[in-house]
Amino acid sequence: MAVQYHTGKFPPNNIEWRRLIPLIGPATASLARYDGTLQSVPNAKLLLSPLITQEAVLSSRIEGTVVNLEEVLEYDADKSASNLNENKRSEIPEVWNYRKALIHATNMLDKLPLSLRVVKESHAILLKDVRGQFKSPGSFRTIQNFIGNSDKIEEAKFIPIQPNVLIDGLN
Repeated sequence: MAVQYHTGKFPPNNIEWRRLIPLIGPATASLARYDGTLQSVPNAKLLLSPLITQEAVLSSRIEGTVVNLEEVLEYDADKSASNLNENKRSEIPEVWNYRKALIHATNMLDKLPLSLRVVKESHAILLKDVRGQFKSPGSFRTIQNFIGNSDKIEEAKFIPIQPNVLIDGLN
């Protein structure tokens, strides 16, 4: 049976807070250590760049892009010397777009709150000049989608929020 998206108010009433409370302190401490590390590094963006690229590689796999970090870095270093096949070469721009979208969103969040504008602009960058470029970049979906190993929604593992309540859910 598929997991359905929660469409009620957040947070849901049935969260087991007692189980989460012991995790809040250690998570906060870890974030503080991370923030302290970034504050002590002269150019934190230099430190974060490989992490952002790795996140882009992993996130792009959701959409079926199959390249690894080493292949992306090799291609970044010297496109002409790369031994990657044409299929891999065509997928690397999708990883680049994830990286560009993440950096763009981070820069926007320095000036704006998290908003639908930030999400839409990031989505437009994500789909620029790659597979999916004609699927309404920068717009929210108007059809139901789902995640699963089949093309049948009845066999889905997860069914996201319905398009007719998507904007309300995002708000």
